[in-house]
Amino acid sequence: MERFLRIDRRFIFAIITVAVIISLILQFELPVPESEPVRRIYEKVESLPKGSHIMIAFDYDPSSKEELQPMAIAFLHHCFSRDLKVIGMTHYTGASGLAEQAMNLVAKEYQKKYGEDYVFLGYKPGGASLIINMGENLYSAFPKDFYGNDTMTLPALQGIDSLRNIDYLLDIASGTTIETWLVYGKEKYKFELGAGCTAVMGPDMYPFLQSKQLNGLLGGLKGAAEYETLINKKSFAVSGMRPQSVVHMLIILFVIFGNVVYFASRRTRHA
Repeated sequence: MERFLRIDRRFIFAIITVAVIISLILQFELPVPESEPVRRIYEKVESLPKGSHIMIAFDYDPSSKEELQPMAIAFLHHCFSRDLKVIGMTHYTGASGLAEQAMNLVAKEYQKKYGEDYVFLGYKPGGASLIINMGENLYSAFPKDFYGNDTMTLPALQGIDSLRNIDYLLDIASGTTIETWLVYGKEKYKFELGAGCTAVMGPDMYPFLQSKQLNGLLGGLKGAAEYETLINKKSFAVSGMRPQSVVHMLIILFVIFGNVVYFASRRTRHA
């Protein structure tokens, strides 16, 4: 028992490493039960008629790519499969490449045309002031799109003068932009707002869900995997959940084993 208590931590790290490698190599699926906050976003998109306008704020950078990029891709699949007009933008300088990559990748699969079916406005600084500017006049906030096109000439933006005309907005964030969209966007211009965020941010968003300021929430890789399951497009997130779930199970087993060994060793000492 004493030997188990003094086990080299590198041995535990090695077991976890092997478990991750095996779970990546072996193609097996684990159940991904849906949660109510994720289903609300799915049902909102399902309820929108063809041609409705959805804005996606890609408010994350490469450090959060593994959690949030699969979420963005899954949401884009749903939007394009429903023939919705997608408008992308970002408050993060490092997000432009990720957003462009995601939008073009999914649009190509559904044979969507840039300018007609989707638009990427790109990055612009300003935070709250930018949101207020977009709420008053979208073309004043973004006179040119990411590629230098005049936004007033893009068919995908027809009928959209400001945030008031957006049918739904999803902020996929790794920082505080969700709160900024709530305070300076939704409350002022009365559009419906959903959010996606890293897993560690998820608990902080639940008060906004309970107050119905957010219509729904995608939390971390699990939220992305749930969304992939709902749209029947299992891909990056579902695959990523496999090693994560296996490692979580291993850690739980190690904690149980450690406690059993600890109490058994105490009993041996007192015997």
